[in-house]
Amino acid sequence: MEKNKKLLMAIAALLLIVVALGVLTVTQYQKNSEMTQLYAVEKEEMENEYSTFATQYDELQVQINNDSLREKLESEKLKTQRLLEELRQVKTSNAAEILRLKKELKTVRAVLRSYVMQIDSLDRLNKVLAQENTEVKNKYHAATAQINTLSAEKKKLNEKVTLAAQLDATNIVAQPLNKRGKTAKKVKDAKKIAISFTIVKNISASTGNKTLYVRIAKPDNEILSNGNTTFAYENKELTYSIKKYIEYTGEEQSVTVYWDIQEYLPAGTYQVYIFADGNMIGQGSFSMQ
Repeated sequence: MEKNKKLLMAIAALLLIVVALGVLTVTQYQKNSEMTQLYAVEKEEMENEYSTFATQYDELQVQINNDSLREKLESEKLKTQRLLEELRQVKTSNAAEILRLKKELKTVRAVLRSYVMQIDSLDRLNKVLAQENTEVKNKYHAATAQINTLSAEKKKLNEKVTLAAQLDATNIVAQPLNKRGKTAKKVKDAKKIAISFTIVKNISASTGNKTLYVRIAKPDNEILSNGNTTFAYENKELTYSIKKYIEYTGEEQSVTVYWDIQEYLPAGTYQVYIFADGNMIGQGSFSMQ
């Protein structure tokens, strides 16, 4: 009887152990199942992050012009894509590999953040430099405009000074004279043409020896001349009729020149042009019948 009792107790203890092991196994299985589901979710999230980081590296490469930095970004992108591919091949039950790739993901995130900060810093610097460049260009254009304005004003001033220093011939009178030195009423009686004029007072003009050139144009605009007699005017040679040397002192001065008539002159209106120092300083006209 005592022996049967011990046997029953042993069987009961064994059953308790079996039940306990069963409960433990079920519990462990449930835990493993939950961990597997957790790793599956975590793996999917990690895959999304790796994929996003690879895309961000592409976007960063587009934003920069620095070849060296672009190569570094390309290297990091390829590394991120390799880790992503490794993650996709890992089973959700391989906790060690998932943990390793999780640590790698942390490193990738930190490296990407450093590049983002670096590029952002470069972008801000480029904007500052671009603004400074714009300011420099604006200052240059303003200075150029000011220089052009000053040059134009200087040119106008020089022109005024030049004009002020130019001699001026006024009171131009031309008279045909007969052989007795009297006014000739008809062309056929004219032997000389006397041209008188006044060089006005000009304290701005240079003093000293001056050469005056007088051009007498017939009614057909042909210039009266005694052969190859020319002077320089505005980059060309003009024929003159009479050349006269004077000593100019800056004061008003009367001048008279004569043209000896040796050719046939038609009746009509004649033009007189007076030049000095490369400028036309006076113009007049007269008529002969």
